Amino acid sequence: MRPEPHELQELVRDLHRQATPWLPAGSGSRLEWGPPVQPGPGRSAPLALSTARLDRIVEHNPGDFTVTVQTGTPLVVLQQELARHRQWLTLDWPWGTAEAPATGGGNALGAGTVGGLVARGLAGGYRQRHLGVRDQLIGIGLLRADGTAARAGGKVVKNVAGYDLMRLLCGSWGSLALITEVTLRTQPLPPQRRGLWLHGPLQQLQPLARWLLGSSLSPERIDWHRRTLPDAADAAGAEALLVSLASISPQTLEEQVACIRQQADQAGVRTEVLDPERLEAHLELGRGSSAPRPAWLLRAGVPPRRTDELLRARELDGASAVIGAGSGLGDIWGSAAQLPAYRVEALRRRCRELGGHLTVLRQPPGPAATAIPAWLDAPSRPLIETVKRQFDPKQQLARGRLPGVQPPP
Repeated sequence: MRPEPHELQELVRDLHRQATPWLPAGSGSRLEWGPPVQPGPGRSAPLALSTARLDRIVEHNPGDFTVTVQTGTPLVVLQQELARHRQWLTLDWPWGTAEAPATGGGNALGAGTVGGLVARGLAGGYRQRHLGVRDQLIGIGLLRADGTAARAGGKVVKNVAGYDLMRLLCGSWGSLALITEVTLRTQPLPPQRRGLWLHGPLQQLQPLARWLLGSSLSPERIDWHRRTLPDAADAAGAEALLVSLASISPQTLEEQVACIRQQADQAGVRTEVLDPERLEAHLELGRGSSAPRPAWLLRAGVPPRRTDELLRARELDGASAVIGAGSGLGDIWGSAAQLPAYRVEALRRRCRELGGHLTVLRQPPGPAATAIPAWLDAPSRPLIETVKRQFDPKQQLARGRLPGVQPPP
């Protein structure tokens, strides 16, 4: 259902009176991610309520570097509007998005909506320098399950008013409320950008990655790549580091490139300098844009100091991966032949042994009895369920999809 903005609140109230389960949605481009949503009685599929017609940029204040936008607005449309003022949102495009540079190109549907990005809270490689989605939020508007409208935060960066609903809703996967509007901070669009593709044996790349993370340089992102090149093989050199640099000064940028190249030469690592166009092409590799639609899409997170152990894990054999060197968060994907289900389960155990976690965003179709849970119970499960009952006492929203609570079989 795609109601008009003036119809939305009354429709949510009607659904609440009827106790009808429903799923908050944006453009619907990634509704299959995560655990399946349980339908209501007598329904073959859950009712998806789309915010696609909430697609207005409410207010952009370039001087304050803030923008307020309705959550059905395609991310690519918002980036295009901000680029007109030489600004951008320092957020990664969702996995699977092709040809969507920060300057505003790309496919609007493939890029998803602003609300979908906030609801999943999946931070990408730009958090190395700019932090994650939750750190860009400074205000939020929402509709509770009973149709009550609420707001939190404000329109300025320095704001501490009210409960911190912004971070509670960010990453809630539509299980607590329907996000209708967000205020985000923006950043100046860098006039100069360069990339470095550092490739070689993993044991030579590891010291270089540690040096980069501890240096006084400030890359936008430092990403581990594994088998993302079309001709990558399970051999030495299948791993690489992608470093993205940005500055207002060409001289400063060249000095940083020269410094990193010197360190790479000393480590015996091959270096390829990337202009902005080729840098974007490598970023697309990290979004899986050049790969066939994979059967498995996984989200891994381990402590950054143990990222190299994850990359060496035998459970990753045959899979492609991009993992942030500074965050330990990243995506893993592969076909059903490359990643049998038993290996995905072993990879989840490995991530937990390393002090992290693994989320199954997408898996091959099959009997429900053999499906791998999208996520497992968090230690805070009782608290998460208590919050859910307070926000959604009739358990209407995204049934079976509550982060931190293992979905029912």
